[in-house]
Amino acid sequence: MKTDTPLLLTMGDACGIGPEIIARAFVRRTLGRAVVIGDVAVMRRALQAVGHACPVAKLDTPGDLAAVPAGVLAVIVPAGMPAGLAELPWGQVNAKAGAAAARCIEAAVALVRAGQGAAVVTAPVHKEALSAAGVAYPGHTEMLQALCGQPDEPLPPVRMMLANEQLRVVLVTIHVALRRAIELLETPGLILETLRITHAAGQRFGMASPRIAVAGLNPHAGEGGLFGDEEIRLIRPAIEAARAQGLNVSGPHAPDTVFMRARDAAGHPGEFDFVVAMTHDHGLIPVKYLGVEEGVNVTLGLPLVRTSPDHGTAFDLAGTGSADPASFEAAVRMARRLAGPN
Repeated sequence: MKTDTPLLLTMGDACGIGPEIIARAFVRRTLGRAVVIGDVAVMRRALQAVGHACPVAKLDTPGDLAAVPAGVLAVIVPAGMPAGLAELPWGQVNAKAGAAAARCIEAAVALVRAGQGAAVVTAPVHKEALSAAGVAYPGHTEMLQALCGQPDEPLPPVRMMLANEQLRVVLVTIHVALRRAIELLETPGLILETLRITHAAGQRFGMASPRIAVAGLNPHAGEGGLFGDEEIRLIRPAIEAARAQGLNVSGPHAPDTVFMRARDAAGHPGEFDFVVAMTHDHGLIPVKYLGVEEGVNVTLGLPLVRTSPDHGTAFDLAGTGSADPASFEAAVRMARRLAGPN
């Protein structure tokens, strides 16, 4: 990757806060070399919402960024974008916004895979808007997995990690009903595969032997089978298999205490580098409780770097200009770190 290759920032749902947090971060000069994949009029509206009507330049390729003067926001408009996005009302589900968000993600992935972008940082999308547009994926993670697949080959195994400066949590299952998530844990190799992906992510972070703690599914990690046997049947065998492959994995740990043990804070060095959690809320509540303003979502297992902020479209704030860009800025910093010098 050339050192001058820019980050690509997808604008997210045009009716949500995604365009505004990008605009606010641009005004705060925290984006660095970056190009927005989105709609010019939407980004102009977002800049006006945050009280900074700076010029917007429409580019044909990310490489054109070199000719854009300082103080000008660079935007690439993907093919197939719906018309009239900037006229849509703030804070409402709209199929046009869902379709546009999908086009931006598709274009950003294609550009990065073609070597024209260093990484993808995605602003929030709205799952209902995606569905209304006929998009077959419930969110970014599943869509990115499909876009990075190869014809006639299995999709690349991916996992969702939510991280901040104190805690990194990787999920075995994500956007499914809790009952379905527990059923999915029975899938042969699913937990072990998550441990391998987490180990590889740790090495990408510069850790020679990342310390991975595995949270149990049941109270007290099953208490020896008294409160459920998933730890005995599914989780412990995966841990033992990972250890046999040389991974630094421990557990299953009681899920009500392992996150406190892993938290790396002033005066409290964390015992672990990562916690692997079995279900979405088990893993994400502890990270979000520490503050969404610094949380970053990282998709592990893709052939490209993708990060995003730890929040949604916040329709209640859209258009007010008051949305905090801190989590998006943290996602930009994380993307640069993972993508290498840029």
